[in-house]
Amino acid sequence: MSRAFVKEDDHEKEPEFRLPDPDSPYYPEAAAWALIQGADEGDSRRAEVATGYRWGDPALTDAVEGILGEAEADGRDRVAQLARRYLRAARRAARDG
Repeated sequence: MSRAFVKEDDHEKEPEFRLPDPDSPYYPEAAAWALIQGADEGDSRRAEVATGYRWGDPALTDAVEGILGEAEADGRDRVAQLARRYLRAARRAARDG
């Protein structure tokens, strides 16, 4: 393989998604956080693969609404912004079915 395609000097940390077992009652919230983190880091695709959910999946609406409420209360504007974007995408997905 050509050395031009090897990322030897790339010191950027790849996102790490710590998720509980998918059968855990905490999984939806952890997956929602992972999707928001992935979006914030510009790596939504990796978060989708790690969680098994796509951005805007209506199944995570309750978890994202909880994250939005916490973020607004804590003044974490970027998290709140991403949560609102997720919820808009979820409404579109539910509507378009």
